[in-house]
Amino acid sequence: MDVITLLSAYFISVNLLGFALMGIDKHKAKKRAFRIPEATLFLIALIGGSIGSIIGMYAFRHKTRHWYFVYGMPFILLLQIALFLLIINAPFKISIL
Repeated sequence: MDVITLLSAYFISVNLLGFALMGIDKHKAKKRAFRIPEATLFLIALIGGSIGSIIGMYAFRHKTRHWYFVYGMPFILLLQIALFLLIINAPFKISIL
């Protein structure tokens, strides 16, 4: 398995997880059940699931009244895009193995 396939599978999985966790937490909120900690939702976004978390946030209308989610999730995404562009355009070669 090549590196691109492995990274793609990782990012698809973590974004699906971010999307699902937003839906699960919304469902638990409606049922007044034990909730997923906000730190966990942010951690999933930080490790690469920011796109799925943002889509889930608005698809399920969950956490959209909390400013730290409304501004924090897109900020994490922008940081990830900047890091990606920095790595792609690095003046030196970055080797994984």
